[in-house]
Amino acid sequence: MTFCIALKSQSGLIALADTQIVRGSEQLTKGKIGHLGGPEERLFVMSSGLRSVRDKLVIYVDEALEALSETPSRLYQVVNLFGEQLRRIRAEDAEALAAGNLSFNAHAIIGGRLSADTEPTLFYLYPEGNWIEVSPDSPWFMIGRTYYGRPILDRLMHHEASLTRAAALALLAFDATQQSVTDVDFPVDMLSLGTAADAALTSHRFEQEELADALAWWQRELASALDRMPTRWTDALLAPATGFPDP
Repeated sequence: MTFCIALKSQSGLIALADTQIVRGSEQLTKGKIGHLGGPEERLFVMSSGLRSVRDKLVIYVDEALEALSETPSRLYQVVNLFGEQLRRIRAEDAEALAAGNLSFNAHAIIGGRLSADTEPTLFYLYPEGNWIEVSPDSPWFMIGRTYYGRPILDRLMHHEASLTRAAALALLAFDATQQSVTDVDFPVDMLSLGTAADAALTSHRFEQEELADALAWWQRELASALDRMPTRWTDALLAPATGFPDP
């Protein structure tokens, strides 16, 4: 399975993806954040779903970008092209996949900034090829294993967050997921993009050992917070049994 998350704040973008690939009884490490349009472009894509569809999609998009007579200047133009290629692959492969009891379930997060964009932004692409853009009141997208990381983001991620806070929340959303499933794991790839016009897209692969201290601290803080939680409300529950009240 996959865990990919991207967050947008007024300070820029943060993205994180796990690298575990499960193939039968094998576990492999493979990056899940791709760069489109060449290394000089501030543009990245993360996708979930069947690996065969994901790999084919990246190749088709690269070819389509190279064939353009004019280089895209807005990120949404690339997202539109991405959606066109996704629909193309769906037309080519969906029937064969269905015959093998496999679903066409490709989702993607595309982020970055092109020359005419006023700021970095994120788009969420659905299997049908349509998309939505990130917004201040919903400042993150997540694909793959999405259930376990949502609560902390719903509570604590907001548009005014610093990139440091956004990076920490991305890590904690991954940690909540990695603790609960067996098919999401280290190492993780992370990248950032600030809002300055000349900001560079930077990335780093973190091994588990590099983040062990931070995650151990978080575990201790959670246990300590639980110990300090007001629990007078449990008195009525834990009092000697008196039976259920009359209706």
